[in-house]
Amino acid sequence: MKKREGKTKKLKRRYLILLGIFFFFGLLFAGYEFLLLPQIHLKGKRNIVLNYKQAYKEKGFSATFLGKDVTKEVKVSGTVKEKKLGTYHIIYQVKKGILQKKVIRTIRVKDIEKPVMNLTDEDIYICPGDEFVPEKVEVKDNYDGDLSDKITHTINKDNTKVTYSVIDSSGNKAEIVKNIFYKDIEKPEMTLNRGERLNVYIGETFTDPGVTVTDNCDKEIETKVKITGSVDMNTLGEYKLHYEVEDNYANKTELDRTVEVKKKAGIIYLTFDDGPNSGTTNVILDILKEEKVPATFFVTGFGPDELIKREYDEGHTVALHTNVHDYAQVYASVDAYFADLSAVSERVKRITGVESKIIRFPGGSSNTVSRHYATGIMSTLVEEVQKRGYRYYDWNISSGDAGNTTLASGVYSNVVNSLSKERSNMVLMHDVKSYTRDALRDIIRYGKENGYTFEKITMDTPMVTQRVNN
Repeated sequence: MKKREGKTKKLKRRYLILLGIFFFFGLLFAGYEFLLLPQIHLKGKRNIVLNYKQAYKEKGFSATFLGKDVTKEVKVSGTVKEKKLGTYHIIYQVKKGILQKKVIRTIRVKDIEKPVMNLTDEDIYICPGDEFVPEKVEVKDNYDGDLSDKITHTINKDNTKVTYSVIDSSGNKAEIVKNIFYKDIEKPEMTLNRGERLNVYIGETFTDPGVTVTDNCDKEIETKVKITGSVDMNTLGEYKLHYEVEDNYANKTELDRTVEVKKKAGIIYLTFDDGPNSGTTNVILDILKEEKVPATFFVTGFGPDELIKREYDEGHTVALHTNVHDYAQVYASVDAYFADLSAVSERVKRITGVESKIIRFPGGSSNTVSRHYATGIMSTLVEEVQKRGYRYYDWNISSGDAGNTTLASGVYSNVVNSLSKERSNMVLMHDVKSYTRDALRDIIRYGKENGYTFEKITMDTPMVTQRVNN
């Protein structure tokens, strides 16, 4: 009897097990596996498109099994190479006993970015009668790099629109359409030579430095400048000069300049040629600093750079004299002169960072030594330097230190005995001479004690010139 009951219980257990198995697979076949298998839930999309080089950021996930959180048991595998086009898979897996679940996220790295053209869509205006010339366009692409040589342009039948387009290797297309107008809408560009304000001195001769004017379409624009107003050099005061220019298409530009006629007040311009020179220039700079007096140094290609730098840093005018100071070389021809001037100009700009346009001819504009090398060269040069934007300065007082005067007392006498309060006193000295160095402080103190003022030469300083003899 007991054996029979035991067999019956075993049969019941086997029946229940078989029933459970059938129930389990029934749920699977019926589509209810989520009730039995672990579940993984992805945050974000399962299919993602990334632009080339765009960093992939995991959106996250969660997992459950029979109502319990098993997120920490999920194993994630797979990588995304953002710098390589292609399809990548991130695999999420979780296993509970013999049961496991796998979910895949697909990431496609593609080039979906248009090339970038350094071109605006602003309208194009062309001078009437001119032909359209395509603009030079630089194109950069995130994947292909430089596509500048791939850009094309097409013009419509009536030449009123141009289309610039470029397509990268992934088929991304960039396009810019511009309207074309055959019309001049730009004003002439005009600048006042030597600035909008000038100081001149009563009784001197005023020469209008004029303007520089250019125009995009009108090639003869310089002949169309109109100047109104005048300057009375015999009457103190401010005067207005009005400059106006209009191109062939009624585009107009206007500028005004103020010219002030001042009373001469015994101005002294201390100017030094031929430096810099160690042992003299540095001491002269010490004296000028102590006396708080500005000066002008017409430098050469010789001497230490640091002294020129000091001249500039301490507020003096660094002007141009000559690079080699060899008359035979400098005055061999007009080209030779400007080659020499260019060399010393480049030196000054390298040291100071500023381009100087203030010059003094070797020997002055009145020199006759140039006759030995090129007849009439000085007559040409005094005109040509001004055309090129330079201002040249001779002198009306010579210290004599380049001639027979070799004592400080002689330099002092030559300068102070020639000073006048009825003019600008342009004093020629040489900062390579020891006796000039030794006379300088006494000259400055004489000037101060007798009511003179000291100034340095600027582009606004009226030129002091001599008679040209060649």
